Amino acid sequence: MNNLKNRVQLIGNLGNDPEIINLEGGKKIAKFSIATNESYKNAQGDKVENVYWHNLIAWNKTAEIAEKFLLKGKEVAIEGKLTNRSYETEAGEKKYVTEVIVNEILMFGK
Repeated sequence: MNNLKNRVQLIGNLGNDPEIINLEGGKKIAKFSIATNESYKNAQGDKVENVYWHNLIAWNKTAEIAEKFLLKGKEVAIEGKLTNRSYETEAGEKKYVTEVIVNEILMFGK
């Protein structure tokens, strides 16, 4: 059961090409986002569709895969874990971010 404590699985479409950051020591980060869709009928019987955006971070080998194969619009499945962080803007405003640290990527289609 320990493996289920912080586990996220998402299927969606990439909103952008991955942003690749090369760090000292040969480490690599890929930052990208995917959109997931949800639809339902409201009380009036109208179809309502919601789109949710998820910020993703991939490290090292997973980042290399993202860099080589992921493109805006592609459908992917990812597995990872949720993380939260905060930072301060230049104006002194505190911002909070929730991200998924990606462990696995599965690409659909060609």
